[in-house]
Amino acid sequence: MKKDMVRYTFARSVSMREVEETLLLAVLAVESLFGESTVRLDASFSVDSSCRACVIDASTEVGRAICRVFTGFVSREFGSEAFKIERVDSPPAKEAAACAAAC
Repeated sequence: MKKDMVRYTFARSVSMREVEETLLLAVLAVESLFGESTVRLDASFSVDSSCRACVIDASTEVGRAICRVFTGFVSREFGSEAFKIERVDSPPAKEAAACAAAC
């Protein structure tokens, strides 16, 4: 089974507000590569502060680019030990609903 979602889980020491701002900065950077309309059509992501997690749909080229840029940004900003990355089949229902609402 293909795992098209990437879940980032952050340590308690990391501000989830800063995580969300960093994700939006990564999306902005990817817009520079693909254009705003392509990102709006192909990107899907969510941040769940209560679970200290961020999920990005990596099933498209745009999504994979967001993952790459976001991973680089959070590694530099918080350190590579401050978060965990895992591929998952699908987000939990709460994250899926937030992801759909973000689009």
